[in-house]
Amino acid sequence: MKINLRALFKLKRNMIDYGFKNKIALITGGSRGIGLSIAESLAKQGAHIIICSRSKENLESASKALKKHNVEVLTIKVDALKQDAADFIVSEIKKRWDGVDILINNVGGGGRWGNERVEITNDSVWSEVFQKNALIAALLTSKLIPHMLKRKWGRVITISSIYGKEGGGRPWFAMAKSAEVALMKSLSLTNYLVRSGITFNTVAPGGIYIKGAGFEEELTKNPIKFKKMIEDEYPLGRMGTPEEVANVVTFLCSEQASLVNGSQITVDGGQTKSF
Repeated sequence: MKINLRALFKLKRNMIDYGFKNKIALITGGSRGIGLSIAESLAKQGAHIIICSRSKENLESASKALKKHNVEVLTIKVDALKQDAADFIVSEIKKRWDGVDILINNVGGGGRWGNERVEITNDSVWSEVFQKNALIAALLTSKLIPHMLKRKWGRVITISSIYGKEGGGRPWFAMAKSAEVALMKSLSLTNYLVRSGITFNTVAPGGIYIKGAGFEEELTKNPIKFKKMIEDEYPLGRMGTPEEVANVVTFLCSEQASLVNGSQITVDGGQTKSF
């Protein structure tokens, strides 16, 4: 029997339609790592993309990659630590679109800030880590919800961490990540929002290897120690990839995930010990 490979490929490609065509998606911290992988995954499905970063160079590089998917791309240079960051992002979006359909609260960090000794860590670390993770997510979510209410559809997903669900990591980071989980859970129980077709979920990655980030630095500094850590702490014998996180986020944004609301989905290969 002769198989038409071109037709088979086309059928496979079209088997799952996530319903993103012409939807607008904002991914904060979307110029590299997990954020860029999410942006690329949504762009492949036809969503127009907005990405934020404080690095002009990273934004330009990411924009070129995203435009290959024949979607519109808006880049916004902004520092999430600035008090007016959320207002600035929304004002830039409204120069082109009325709002967004999908919000991915991905910008964050601070897990390596401060000192292992809590009592000698500067007070500003607590507030800055909270601002960069939970507060910017809360402000953007509240400012972008009205458009979703008008459209009667929306997806809000916040990228937290396994340290937002169990002990570990530096306390200011765990506190901020726990707050992100609480934010999404609280909104997911708000009837007028979710009955308007908006869902709120959290994705909690474990150790994700990102080029140019902290884990690469650890590997370069002490390869033997790093490999032992992987062997001891990661059941799969490897770390995760940004693309693996993006796959979960993409599904949560889809029509197929309409019943998934208020969930915290762990993406860690079994790294955490709790359920």
